[in-house]
Amino acid sequence: MKKIKCPDCGADIDVPDDVMINEIVACPDCGLELEITKIEGDKLSYQRVVVEKEDWGE
Repeated sequence: MKKIKCPDCGADIDVPDDVMINEIVACPDCGLELEITKIEGDKLSYQRVVVEKEDWGE
């Protein structure tokens, strides 16, 4: 099991050893979703998941 730090709250996030690029993991404390962008051995790179909302013209 690998660990990454949540950029929002600093909590440790457990990431399975078989994680794949573009997989989404969520922080257990604050719920922030992170996308795994790069895997180099035990080092993982990740970025926040940005969800764009629909503009319904209201």
